[in-house]
Amino acid sequence: MNSRTVVHTGFTATGAGTGRITAVSPLEIGIVLAWSFLVSFAGGMVGLVLGNLRLPVVIWVGSSVAAASGANVAISGAAAITAATVHWRNGRLDPRLFLWMAPSSFLGAVGGGLLSDLLPERLLMGAIALVVLYGAVEVWRYRRPAGTPIGAGPRRGGLIVEAVLIGFGIGMLGGFVGLILGSLRPPAMLKYMGIPPGRAVGTNSAVGVVVGIGGLIGHLPGGIDWEIFLAGAAAAMPAAWLGARFTGRLSERALLTAMAAVLVATGLALAAQAIA
Repeated sequence: MNSRTVVHTGFTATGAGTGRITAVSPLEIGIVLAWSFLVSFAGGMVGLVLGNLRLPVVIWVGSSVAAASGANVAISGAAAITAATVHWRNGRLDPRLFLWMAPSSFLGAVGGGLLSDLLPERLLMGAIALVVLYGAVEVWRYRRPAGTPIGAGPRRGGLIVEAVLIGFGIGMLGGFVGLILGSLRPPAMLKYMGIPPGRAVGTNSAVGVVVGIGGLIGHLPGGIDWEIFLAGAAAAMPAAWLGARFTGRLSERALLTAMAAVLVATGLALAAQAIA
């Protein structure tokens, strides 16, 4: 493919195309706004920003896969900010788990973003899809251990290994494919770290903020579609805030069911992207 230079809001990114200087049309901006709002509202309720559902639209509008992926992961991080704020105010965030998981997630996201132009994506997307679908099964099967209070936090012994290593691995995968991959963290939090579903939702949103920032930084050398980022973030942030306000209205079983359903949709969407 030939190279072109695409100018967005004062920034320059290198993409693939025909050699013309182009910009995102008002119709394309409108599509990004509408889809980002719908996706982020649904995701905010279950602690996900569903960047994988937004990614195909962003890539379709963007100047290149890498530049669009950078914009998408930054939109996800922006949406996670407002959702995490609502969850934190309502006591659905575990500070200790966040402090263990956030730094390694950030470093992984930066590294993944830097590698985004160097490695093939299709097999990675397919593998992630399988993991997400397995995670849906784990969330659906989850039952709180007998005698465990609703407000119980994660087991101290599992924090260092699970939180740090899982945070780094998911952060790197997310930075690479332009997603914060929040769909991979809640099943791990439930199964390995002993964190209740409500706090898994809130803590996952907070970690997503860090991954979004790291992914954005990692994609900066290859260029970012800034107009797409600004449009997507403008719609995603209020939508995620509204969605997060519904989390507290669901029972634990209803929340788990919603999480499992969204994870199934997420996994199937990732599988479709890998095939396409």
